[in-house]
Amino acid sequence: MENPTLLWTPSQALQEQSNLQHFLVWLNTQKGLSFENYDALWQWSVQDVPGFWQAIWDYFEIVSHSGYSTVLEDHPMPNQRWFPGATLNYAAHVFRQKTADYPALFFASETDPLQALSWEELELQVAAFAAFLRSKGVEKGDRVAAFLPTIPETTVAFLATVAIGAVWSCCSPDFGARSVIERFQQIEPKVLIAIDGYRYGGKTFDRMEVVQELIAALPGLSALVFLPALQPGRTAPSFAQTFYWQDIQTRFRGAPLVVEPLPFDHPIWILYSSGTTGIPKAITHGHGGVLLEHLKYLVLQNDVKPGERYFWFTTTGWMMWNFLQAALLGGASVVLYDGSPAYPDLQALWKLVDQADIQHFGTSAPFLMACLKEGLEPGKIADLSRLRSIGSTGSPLPPEAFDWVYAAVKSDVWLNSMSGGTDICTAWVGASPLLPVYKGEIQCRCLGAALFAYDDQGQALIGEVGEMVLTRPMPSMPIFFWNDPDNERYRESYFEWMPGVWRHGDWVRISERGTLSILGRSDATLNRQGIRIGTAEIYRSLNQIEELVDALIMSIELPGGHYYMPLFVVLQEGTDVNEALRQKIRHQLRMDYSPRHVPDEILEVPDIPYTISGKKLETPVKRLLMGVPPEKAVNMGSLRNAKALDFFIAFRQKIAALENPQST
Repeated sequence: MENPTLLWTPSQALQEQSNLQHFLVWLNTQKGLSFENYDALWQWSVQDVPGFWQAIWDYFEIVSHSGYSTVLEDHPMPNQRWFPGATLNYAAHVFRQKTADYPALFFASETDPLQALSWEELELQVAAFAAFLRSKGVEKGDRVAAFLPTIPETTVAFLATVAIGAVWSCCSPDFGARSVIERFQQIEPKVLIAIDGYRYGGKTFDRMEVVQELIAALPGLSALVFLPALQPGRTAPSFAQTFYWQDIQTRFRGAPLVVEPLPFDHPIWILYSSGTTGIPKAITHGHGGVLLEHLKYLVLQNDVKPGERYFWFTTTGWMMWNFLQAALLGGASVVLYDGSPAYPDLQALWKLVDQADIQHFGTSAPFLMACLKEGLEPGKIADLSRLRSIGSTGSPLPPEAFDWVYAAVKSDVWLNSMSGGTDICTAWVGASPLLPVYKGEIQCRCLGAALFAYDDQGQALIGEVGEMVLTRPMPSMPIFFWNDPDNERYRESYFEWMPGVWRHGDWVRISERGTLSILGRSDATLNRQGIRIGTAEIYRSLNQIEELVDALIMSIELPGGHYYMPLFVVLQEGTDVNEALRQKIRHQLRMDYSPRHVPDEILEVPDIPYTISGKKLETPVKRLLMGVPPEKAVNMGSLRNAKALDFFIAFRQKIAALENPQST
């Protein structure tokens, strides 16, 4: 990190024409503020938090139907309040970008050729579905749940839901029934929108049985909206109040779009944590917070301009789906894709860049690494002349992937690695059109993100690895967790380590230049193909297997962006880990949750280490397996059964061999 390779520098023209430069000029002329560089602007944005977010509000001409008393009631986190008194709507700010000059959406799938949806048609469909929801008695604050893939209908349903003030929540149809039920049961939706199945990797997956299980598990449903996409004309699962998507669009077509003004912190959607310490937390965000944050990131940090085409490969179960929709706020056309990124081969998405004329292409670090390993040269198989930026998130992007992008994709593309989370539905750290790109590094801390690397004593570090923390609030932090009236789970999730300081659970290193490196999770969350998974989901599924007495799972970060996810099991007496049991465990995890939940290896251990208070020793064992000496990784005095560590201390040698295969 001392002397990283410089890979890209923004041209003078790009800097001068960037939205961020326009914002700097606006700050000078409208606010009398002048900043010599990005770092100075960032420093101001985290020191004068109300002043910065007021400037964002003014610059983007946020429409409020009522006045507000202050920008920020700055109580200690998580008790802050933003713009109290303001009333607005996220969907209203989307549709003020309506134009006849270019489409709102583009869509393609493994079987569907690229097609466009105009802004006018999008508004008609959103208005029709909003009128339907109102006709079924859906009111402000009611929840609308969706079991849908990344298709235009999902975007329509989302915008209609938030337009009327209902609360959106979605799970991808590749989730198992139990996974979806654990999420939706918490929020008690009034309406469920469900698809009959999906296609992925050239195969079809029928989900009718799962939809039927969802209906049975959600007694508060007053309506089922069914979308027979896999088999058009298919009859819906049995439910008294069932409506078909196309019938709704036909019946209510022509209804006006009526958008409800809502308090700034009115819930817009519910996302879900990975479920590390119990059932997934129902993370609830507010209209105003994500509106301001998404405009700030997409327009200023990512330099998205009206009429450009913005793509991110994501399923609806990842917060990046919500983030993708936000490009509409900046007047961009959103490009949706439903299917596997590797079908029929890894060229598919790069060809989509060419076909859909994409300017901003977003993906995950594992996808870029897969292309690298395949020896793919996208620049030779597709016309990428108009591609401006490549975004990467989900897990740290290895240095060799940076080299590959500039050698094999495009030599002058802007590669912006970013990191954030479901918790805030945006990035803490990411892109700036005014800064260079160095190999293996994230460009900068985002505006308004008071992010630091802390040591165990709460001191900020430069050039050393520390806990990623936030010391000042941001508007898109959760307004609350659903069914957490005293904010107890909220505080435990982020503020238990140090009161008033948000601990995110990542290791981070900040250089003297302000660039960053994310070095994996500092907590027990699993990282699987860029998707975070909670250990509690694994344990709940394994509880059904009678041969198992106990289990411990973890994800170990390896060089080159790889992960190793072993499952350690304690067995009933007289049982051993044979292939039949391994298959049983894999099948159970795949059926309950997803293929991502299946471990790389299943190993028998004599015992699982616990603290005296009865907590499974996940994070300390992970640190031990990643090479931290036992005396530093584990407080031996806190253990109930210290001898259980012996196996893991010896097992560290195998991890070392995976990290350094040339030495074996």
